[in-house]
Amino acid sequence: MTSHSRRDVIMAATAIAGATATAEAGAATTNKPSVPPVVHHVFFWLKNPKSKEDLAKLLAGLRTLGGIETVKAIHIGVPAETEQRGVVDASYSASEILFFDDVAGQNAYQVHPIHQKFVADCQHLWERVVVYDVKPA
Repeated sequence: MTSHSRRDVIMAATAIAGATATAEAGAATTNKPSVPPVVHHVFFWLKNPKSKEDLAKLLAGLRTLGGIETVKAIHIGVPAETEQRGVVDASYSASEILFFDDVAGQNAYQVHPIHQKFVADCQHLWERVVVYDVKPA
């Protein structure tokens, strides 16, 4: 039976932990879930930007859009409290990012009854909307 000092055990444990962390980091970067290729990113500016009720109504309306079958993933949010830099525009009230498998799916979303109801129910809340539709380069 070999005898190991406490230092040997700690060094071996550290080496194993480091190797495991490196392997896990590599696995995390190679096993990322694929993102559907068509992205629809919309920014909303409320007419009453200080109204918590109006923001809540808009966010509730946006959440309904996830029920459209061609929407593969949805992210709804408000400006993050990140460092204010000249390139950061946090003037909007809320945003949505929708992911689609293809342009046909995004086109179907535009005319879907859930989307049409969202617009009818919520358009009175906003004064400005900006849309960015993106596909892979």
